[in-house]
Amino acid sequence: MQEKILETAGLRKAYGNVEAVRGLDFYVEPGQLFAFLGPNGAGKSTTIDILTTLREPDAGETIIDGCRLGAENDRIRGILGAVFQEGVLDGLLSVEDNLKIRGSFYSMHGKALDAAVARAAKITGIEELLKHPYGKLSGGQKRRCDIARALIHTPKLLFLDEPTTGLDPQTRRMIWQTIGDIRRESGMTVFFSTHYMEEAAAADYVVVIDHGKISAKGTPSEFKERYSKDRLILCARQPEVLLSQLKKRGLPAKRTADTVEIELSSTLAALPILDLCRDEISGVEILKGTMDDAFLAVTGKELRE
Repeated sequence: MQEKILETAGLRKAYGNVEAVRGLDFYVEPGQLFAFLGPNGAGKSTTIDILTTLREPDAGETIIDGCRLGAENDRIRGILGAVFQEGVLDGLLSVEDNLKIRGSFYSMHGKALDAAVARAAKITGIEELLKHPYGKLSGGQKRRCDIARALIHTPKLLFLDEPTTGLDPQTRRMIWQTIGDIRRESGMTVFFSTHYMEEAAAADYVVVIDHGKISAKGTPSEFKERYSKDRLILCARQPEVLLSQLKKRGLPAKRTADTVEIELSSTLAALPILDLCRDEISGVEILKGTMDDAFLAVTGKELRE
């Protein structure tokens, strides 16, 4: 089994004097759920446009499933599917007609085309929507149809550029359930960007870019361990007294209402602190570091800004 379905080195793209992508190096393993994160303007969409052959890079080398980007783009387009931020289906046509048009781009005709449409519709749960005009559907229904379009030729690698932005939590959950079902059935590799850190937390691997360069990478657990801290929240009978005691012990703490918060080097670091101040507290809570905390530590920005 090949070790990398996608590998890029030295990837660059500029628009005039603005360097959108500045020397990216990373790879994706087959079957991975790969999260590609960054604040607005970081270069995510430009990178995805390059990897999906929509834009030409200024420099760098990229291999996708053994094919060289720029030299074998037709073969690469047969390997991958893509769902972009904005839907690309025709709003006046039925979902079925949209899917058939897309399938014809891959030389599908007749029964083979009908079978491909039926398979994509079943996988994404849109069978009852096939005769409906795409433009009349809800946001979540359109998203599932967009995914069906990307799956019509059974790609090995699926790109999802912020696939759930603007959708309500229930619909987002349904979209990711659909994607999970597809991965379990086919072993497909999924490369996605998102504005929701809880989605990134479910990935196998995370890469964060900012200002066109990689700022951090690792598994979600590694990412949180490296860049976020647990916090100890103490409910105090006399918050100012407790705050003073902690600071005298060299423990940086801050007060919020009747609680005192301490940043921990590890979860177990809470134990000696609790022994120290057990007579001053009425309650305790330990908050684990989150993906949001880690992202903020790496970029200095909120993901949804």
